[in-house]
Amino acid sequence: MKYMGSKARFAKDLLPIILKDRTANQTYIEPFAGGMNMIDKVDGIRIANDQHEELMAMWQALIYDKWDPPQSVSEEAYKDIKYNQDKYPKYLVGYVGFNSFGGKWFAGYRRDKEGKRDYWGEHYRNITKQVPKLDGVLLSCKSYNELEIPENSIVYCDPPYASTTKYRDAFDHDQFWEWCRQQSKAGHRVFISEYNAPDDFECIWEKGAKTTFSWHAENLAPKESVERLFVFKV
Repeated sequence: MKYMGSKARFAKDLLPIILKDRTANQTYIEPFAGGMNMIDKVDGIRIANDQHEELMAMWQALIYDKWDPPQSVSEEAYKDIKYNQDKYPKYLVGYVGFNSFGGKWFAGYRRDKEGKRDYWGEHYRNITKQVPKLDGVLLSCKSYNELEIPENSIVYCDPPYASTTKYRDAFDHDQFWEWCRQQSKAGHRVFISEYNAPDDFECIWEKGAKTTFSWHAENLAPKESVERLFVFKV
């Protein structure tokens, strides 16, 4: 699923590091599962959490309620759903809201390019192809710091990045890093994707990338950045 800040293109680099010493029946959990572009490549016990209600309602409908989403949505319908969300089921709002520029929540209707590109068709095919890979994943919808994490879990965090385009909800980065410290001290293996981290966190992987967090990304030249993976220096 196209999602703002997705790590899909880095999964082949990150997952071998994150899962290297995983033991049998060890839980893998993502507090910021978003578009599920990492967890769909993991097997075993998996917990996908995100506090975005409409997003998680969409995943519930797709994975467990066997909902077949629309293959096209008109611009008129998109705008009506955007401005009258209470009229529609949350799972539909989630499905429509994230098929926007840059995978950002209701960031603008993506018009087909004169028959050259069918954005709604792509959205439908991508997400329905992804759903079977998520069979059995445990879904959760709450704030990351309200999660009950099973003992000795692997925790992969892909939070809203500091100093980038803001997500719908405000995010306290200092509070998040303190939570990561506490989870690491509790015996969990905690991995964090970010550009930078506090001094008591160690970078164990990095890779240059071209990226943009703009809602009108298709009209801007991408910026150079360095994706990094951090762990707490226990």
